[in-house]
Amino acid sequence: MKTRNRRKRRSPSTPVWRRAGRFLMAAVLPVLPAACEWPDPEQARKNLHLPAPDFVADAARGEALYRARCIGCHGEAARGSRQGPPLVHKTYRPDHHPDIAFHLAVKDGVRQHHWRFGDMPPVEGVTPEEAGHITAYVRREQRRAGIR
Repeated sequence: MKTRNRRKRRSPSTPVWRRAGRFLMAAVLPVLPAACEWPDPEQARKNLHLPAPDFVADAARGEALYRARCIGCHGEAARGSRQGPPLVHKTYRPDHHPDIAFHLAVKDGVRQHHWRFGDMPPVEGVTPEEAGHITAYVRREQRRAGIR
């Protein structure tokens, strides 16, 4: 019967991970309270280009705004054009691109990632409320096309 030559591992008195953890705790804990300050909710709303909490989106109004601001790139009924992608497409379904994605696209623009149309620039002059109406219109058209 063969016996294995088992070498006993020597463990250091304090494991490296524990020493590193102690160091991180000592470094992070003093600055944690300053890092946890919550932003002013109104400022956060503005930074995210979101309408007021009592805002109610109107798809009919959004359709008129879409025609004035978005149709040139995203096409008739948000079906796409040679300049921009269709918004009535499974790629833009709510569970993949939530409404806030539309608000941020209007505010900041979007780097090309799903399509080959190039980057979308920010859309100047569209208010958070107008973006909310446009998003309601796009969502209505998606539902009509069976995109949920």
